[in-house]
Amino acid sequence: MTARRTVEVLLSRYGTTYAAEAGIRLRNTPQPLYQLLVLSDLLSARIRASVAVAAARALFAHGMRSPDRMIGSTWQQRVDALGEGGYRRYDERTATQLGNGAELLLVEYGGDLRRLRKEADGDLDILRSGLRRTPGMGPAGADIFIREVQAVWPETAPFLDGKALQGAEKLGLPASPAKLAQLAEQAEQAEQAEQAEQADDHGPAVLAAALVRAALDKHVVDDVAARA
Repeated sequence: MTARRTVEVLLSRYGTTYAAEAGIRLRNTPQPLYQLLVLSDLLSARIRASVAVAAARALFAHGMRSPDRMIGSTWQQRVDALGEGGYRRYDERTATQLGNGAELLLVEYGGDLRRLRKEADGDLDILRSGLRRTPGMGPAGADIFIREVQAVWPETAPFLDGKALQGAEKLGLPASPAKLAQLAEQAEQAEQAEQAEQADDHGPAVLAAALVRAALDKHVVDDVAARA
């Protein structure tokens, strides 16, 4: 079982970003970037990733897809949407944080996270610092955002946080982001005809999400090992 074959199987089986799973058509435009911020905040809590994704989908389904719409919703509407997605353990606190975070984003960046991108100018520490000003957004949430946003902010790539590298270790892959990115590129080239049709083909972001799934779920590791 070669490292490249392991990455090929991992990407083919689990190569979907969490943004795509949450129904976010990620683009470098204000609304999907805001949705990714919300998703990253939800994913950073001590709760199953599938529940966080479901909660994000519920919020967006109820129209809370922009900071204006988030502020325009009531606290109870946010609580209900979070509960609908199964996000009940932290629903009341998170509903408050979502409202405060949307207000902060509008005041500081006019609702447009591209302003934070410009401010950071490729410096991940500045980007993290700006993201962590969002209520409820800790180090893990900031790294989740960067991990996913590298699909449209290439200056952040290749970015593999500690959780992604933990997944690489469990799969017996190298712990070097550069080497992992190279393996992913080779795997994509090997299956170019198939992957060219995938809307979620965003290189390092897909690789990072797949590695995180391996870190979180032993079934993923076992499945990849059996097929590689």
